[in-house]
Amino acid sequence: MLLRAEIDALNGDYAAALDERRFDDWPEFFVEDATYQVQARENFDRGLPLSLMCLESRGMMKDRVYGITQTIYHGPYYTRHVIGPARLLDVQGDRIRAEANYAVFRTRPGDASEVYNVGRYVDEIVRTGAGLKLARRLCVYDSEMVLNSLIYPI
Repeated sequence: MLLRAEIDALNGDYAAALDERRFDDWPEFFVEDATYQVQARENFDRGLPLSLMCLESRGMMKDRVYGITQTIYHGPYYTRHVIGPARLLDVQGDRIRAEANYAVFRTRPGDASEVYNVGRYVDEIVRTGAGLKLARRLCVYDSEMVLNSLIYPI
């Protein structure tokens, strides 16, 4: 129960950083050689490697943050992440495999909110001296279409 609560806290802090647009904090949820991947459920279920996005280090995530905050032009919008309770799949020492369902809503200023992306996180988490960190976050999305383009992390 305590481990689940720690993972839920990690997910809550992760969501808050993204929803509060603290994008510089986002890479810090990961270990240095972590992988962040966004993949369609159809490809995941079939064992196919094609992904919408695959970042293979914290450095690549920082590059993505630079792009989001400094170079990419798009209509502004807010996100709201709703993350379900973690489900523990396996614990081997300091390595944890877990899943959690998520829904991300998008709101453009002056417009109605809409469902942006829905799916599940398939995570590999490690316990570090700084607490739990993501070694791999695979966002398996159920949505067949991603509205516009994927700019902010899921």
